[in-house]
Amino acid sequence: MKKNWYVVYTKSRCEKKVASLLEKSEVTNYCPLNRRVKQWADRKKVVFEPLFTSYVFIYAADQDLFSIKQLSSDIVNFVYWLGKPAVVKDVEIESIKRFLNEYENVKLEKGVVHIGDRVRIINGPLMNLEANIKTIENNTVKLMLPSLGYAIIAKVSLSNLELVNQQYSQTSSAQ
Repeated sequence: MKKNWYVVYTKSRCEKKVASLLEKSEVTNYCPLNRRVKQWADRKKVVFEPLFTSYVFIYAADQDLFSIKQLSSDIVNFVYWLGKPAVVKDVEIESIKRFLNEYENVKLEKGVVHIGDRVRIINGPLMNLEANIKTIENNTVKLMLPSLGYAIIAKVSLSNLELVNQQYSQTSSAQ
């Protein structure tokens, strides 16, 4: 019984509620929360908001997906890729966790995954992660998470990147 990470699509603003319900039902899940400082006229407050709107990741076997979907009407469906529930790689879940542990006020940018332009981060919170890079400008690196089609954006020094393929040799020397 092989388990994978899948993505459930929830009703709007029900991510934390669904994650709590899944936890009570003993379904391993992960609802990435972004730490943000909200400013009101009289005070500041730290709040935790879901990083991915209407998404909760679950770790389950393929045959358990139907019963998980039936747990709550707040679970709309699974996110599909090529006609099947999208499988997210373990390394991508770990990357999201490491990223959120190191940075606050993280932004998401919807993107299309491009083949090529691959680097390995050799230092910092995402050390040893290989990622597709969309752009590198002013020390801002956009890491592509292929399973979801999202880019996580963080300030990473160019000196913390190592070329993985020859294509980058030409690109990096031009910068």
